[in-house]
Amino acid sequence: MAWAICAGWRISSLWWKPARLTAAAERLGITKAVVSQQVARLERECRTSLLVRTTRKVRTTELGQAFYQRCAAILRDTDDAFDALTDTAAEPSGLLRLTAPLDYGVRVVVPAIAAFTRRYPACKVDAILSDQTLDLMTANIELAIRVGWLAESSLQARKIGAFRQLLVAPSTMTTQLAGLTAPQDIAALPFVANTALRDHQRWHFAHATHAPQSVDVQPGIFLDATLAVREAVCQGAGISVLPDYVVADDLAAGRLLHVLPQWQLPSGGIHAVFPATRFRPAKVRAFVDLLLALNAQQHEL
Repeated sequence: MAWAICAGWRISSLWWKPARLTAAAERLGITKAVVSQQVARLERECRTSLLVRTTRKVRTTELGQAFYQRCAAILRDTDDAFDALTDTAAEPSGLLRLTAPLDYGVRVVVPAIAAFTRRYPACKVDAILSDQTLDLMTANIELAIRVGWLAESSLQARKIGAFRQLLVAPSTMTTQLAGLTAPQDIAALPFVANTALRDHQRWHFAHATHAPQSVDVQPGIFLDATLAVREAVCQGAGISVLPDYVVADDLAAGRLLHVLPQWQLPSGGIHAVFPATRFRPAKVRAFVDLLLALNAQQHEL
């Protein structure tokens, strides 16, 4: 609750709808007479009518409606500021509900959850790992991790990292890769397509000194999950394009090879997405900060 000096504004923010004087009094723990007196005092100070009163009902004037909207906005900001001040000093606690794509969730978010619950034992985490884009309000989700290119939305977002798309092949294809010099050369190679991507058969490559090239591939295998594509490539089914966070360990271990490393595919962003509210609980801020730090560490390696 905001400070006592905002009491007049708060009363004003509660009586604006017809027949709300009684409800405002009940919510504030005062009598209806006190609410009426406060409204009358405001009208005297403003030298204008805020309410139109009849024997049957009370309604707001146009100026009263505008006054309410301004008061309500001020009080929301005041309450948010007070809550943020109180919450900043508090240790993160409670249940954090979040969602993330399956591949990024398994590789990055789950390790972050383990570190988070060790650091903040008063917190619990309920994570939904799914490649479906969930409605945060309907699913009662406080945080969504989105990987790729954000669509226009009323949701709030903070960029917490980035990823590269890499053209990779199994180490068993070394001989077939020996003659590759440009992206056009991969068209003849077996390709594993990720149908979770909007455009999974046409790839655009850029080079520091050469003109860009676009390549149409002819997949022999179509899979609808990034981790399934990674497994198929590791099993020797063909080449594919995968995010760096999915194949980093495979490249380091020699199971996969980075094909045409001098040619770059478009990079993507990693975003923390929040419901369109003014205030974020300490548990949400703490988890995002931890994930941001882990992403920074991975890129330093």
